Amino acid sequence: MRRVVITGLGCVTPLGNNIDTFWSNLLNGTCAIDFIKSINTENLTVKVAAEVKDFNAEEFGIEKSMIRHNDRYALYAIAAATQAMQDSGLVVDKDVASSRFGCAIGSGIGGIQTFCREHTSLMESGPRRVSPLFIPEMIANIASGNVAIVFHAEGPNLPVVTACATGTHSVGEAYRMIKEGRADAMIAGGTESAVCEIAIAGFANMKALTTSDDPMAASLPFDARRKGFVIGEGSGVMILEDYEIAKRRGAHIYAEVCGYGNTCDAFHYTAPRADAKCATNAIRLALEEGGFKSGEKLYINAHGTGTPLNDKAETLAVKQAMGEEEARKAVISSTKSMHGHMLGATGAVELLVCAKTLSEGKVAPTIHLDQPDPECDLDYTPNVARDFAADITISNSFGFGGQNACVALRKI
Repeated sequence: MRRVVITGLGCVTPLGNNIDTFWSNLLNGTCAIDFIKSINTENLTVKVAAEVKDFNAEEFGIEKSMIRHNDRYALYAIAAATQAMQDSGLVVDKDVASSRFGCAIGSGIGGIQTFCREHTSLMESGPRRVSPLFIPEMIANIASGNVAIVFHAEGPNLPVVTACATGTHSVGEAYRMIKEGRADAMIAGGTESAVCEIAIAGFANMKALTTSDDPMAASLPFDARRKGFVIGEGSGVMILEDYEIAKRRGAHIYAEVCGYGNTCDAFHYTAPRADAKCATNAIRLALEEGGFKSGEKLYINAHGTGTPLNDKAETLAVKQAMGEEEARKAVISSTKSMHGHMLGATGAVELLVCAKTLSEGKVAPTIHLDQPDPECDLDYTPNVARDFAADITISNSFGFGGQNACVALRKI
């Protein structure tokens, strides 16, 4: 079994469209949540979201024809992958063969912007006005496919779709591909762009989204005032590669991917199990494979959605997976308090946070955590970033369908 390391990072997020801006805004406790600008919210009960700002696909070298023929969710992925590839310095067919170079970029929903646009065309103008590219622009695998085209990744291509756990599962499965010798390097991550009327209406009607009209009091992970998550959008992508290849070519290594847990609640299509049994197992599996030992400094990027059920269940899962004493030593934060819940992209973006935490020795805060829920009683880094030389990190992601994912990273 081979060692797997992270050598490149890229992102498009509500907090910035490159890693340096994103990381700086996280440490400064910047809130990217605001009133929705991209759509008319007059008839919606939800008025706030964490939207990507000032995104220009051409700045990332994306050709105009590709811009015209891709949903926004796919363009975010191509832009983030472009950054990650540049950051890694990996050269295909020099450092790795194209046939051993793969891609795993998932999306929880796929091209829902395209779906909405083409459905409007159908209703207003009839079936002949539906674009012949409707299906390829909409499907949830096309971001991964188009990234593979851009970077000549002819090896395994595995776009995972596991709702809000998608990004974490994508990185976990890419890790396994390399560890088991099925690939030498992988572009891995998640992407999403679902700030549109039908998606917001659907989430709102199931009471998943906050209806707060105050952007500064909307995303409240682990706070007693929390009433739902804030929808976000964007993409997070990283380059994973075999450690020996990375070392041989002198690559900068952010962290080693060392553990992965994947379980299912098998309980309910949206609600987590109250006993947190299966989320506990996902965390335990990642920590065990990662070789976590008592006394090591652990940072946890929590799923921390700000929904009443999730935050309580996740707190319980962490305690059960580690034991109460170790859980209270862990330093935890939910960066969704700043960038919202980016659905299929969120786990990948939060793993970027874990990689930067290890390499920079700093933990981003959970902002607006002013009234802690007594049932969420761990160290959630309220409001202010802090120095913390973590030895190991984990990122938790839990999705509709009972999907549980946890990936562990270790300092190298």
